[in-house]
Amino acid sequence: MSKVLAIANQKGGVGKTTTSVNLAASLKATRKSVLLIDLDPQGNATMGSGIDKNILELSIYDLLSKQAGFDEVVVRPADAGYDLLPSNGDLVAAEVELMNGEGRETRLRQIVEAVRQRYDFVVIDCPPSLNMLTVNAMVAADGVVIPMQCEYYALEGLSALMDTISAIRDRLNPDLKIEGILRTMYDPRNKLTTEVNGQLFNYFGDAVYRTVVPRNVRLAEAPSYGKPIIKYDRKSRGAIAYLALAGEMLRRLDEAAAGIS
Repeated sequence: MSKVLAIANQKGGVGKTTTSVNLAASLKATRKSVLLIDLDPQGNATMGSGIDKNILELSIYDLLSKQAGFDEVVVRPADAGYDLLPSNGDLVAAEVELMNGEGRETRLRQIVEAVRQRYDFVVIDCPPSLNMLTVNAMVAADGVVIPMQCEYYALEGLSALMDTISAIRDRLNPDLKIEGILRTMYDPRNKLTTEVNGQLFNYFGDAVYRTVVPRNVRLAEAPSYGKPIIKYDRKSRGAIAYLALAGEMLRRLDEAAAGIS
């Protein structure tokens, strides 16, 4: 049974794309088959995977607009190992078209359902806004992974995201769940980090991943080389953190399958 995960947070700069790329690569490193879908018109996950968004002949836009098939669009980045549905600025047009299109909320789900048996995991990098592309991702997903920094405004944004998830669950995808909350750019020396950390565990309990992603220079450098962190510097703290996240996620899924609470 494959798992479809939307990596979402409408707040920018929280490590969403970093998480999408490096979680996909880390799951692949555990010998899982993985598809990464770049659903952000900025195309950062595409570039961070080593694919130049500026010279793409076909992108996820062509798939959403039904101008091309999955096997025509999917690519396999040499340094990543996972399959990728790449993105670029063309995706802005898809968002506009989806606003008035028939079955606008379910377009991505149709694509994912047709190919999900090929993969153990499908990871969707959402844009940093609660728009129609993000709605499509959540309708297609089994769960939402929420990367966030432990800062004051992050909690405020989290409330809006929870409302969106609840609305989508009520109207379009009753099985959607919060897969987990991932603390990124984590600095335990910061007093506010400690306070927000405590609030997260009070409100969300076990939904908060035990794994944290620290601030790490090597992790910030990796996208400019078009490589996931485990290919750029496997011994860095960032690489170790994302491998640990993949391991924690797999353990949770195994426990859920075995009926362990």
